[in-house]
Amino acid sequence: MSRLVFVLNGPNLNLLGKRQPHIYGHETLADVERDCRALAAELGLELRFHQSNREYEIIDWIHEARESAGAIVINPAAFTHTSVAILDALHTCEFPIFEVHISNVHKREPFRHHSHVSSVAAGVIAGFGTQGYLLALRRAARLIDDAGA
Repeated sequence: MSRLVFVLNGPNLNLLGKRQPHIYGHETLADVERDCRALAAELGLELRFHQSNREYEIIDWIHEARESAGAIVINPAAFTHTSVAILDALHTCEFPIFEVHISNVHKREPFRHHSHVSSVAAGVIAGFGTQGYLLALRRAARLIDDAGA
């Protein structure tokens, strides 16, 4: 199984650290990427890290991942609650998908309680801040290792 993991980030995550820091914290997306790359190197994973405010770009990256990756870690942000198109793209993947949310979406507005992505995810991590990405990478590495054994 491929040791390549795509880390995909949805809309407004480019403003991480600036937008609502009382909810999302003060870390930037560059900080998250740095931490993910450091852990990926430790775990022997290759990483592709992307962010877009455009649904079609995220779908294109999912299509790319399905041909070469061993897992996807995705924080779809607002697309979590709205995008059947992203769900459909994820359904084409035959490897683990991990859904990550920085905040605990279940303590927030009711419209955030439903996720289209969760139905295809091997795991969902919410409310652990940006450490959720690292937890997802550790789990992805474990499943990739187990599949290769």
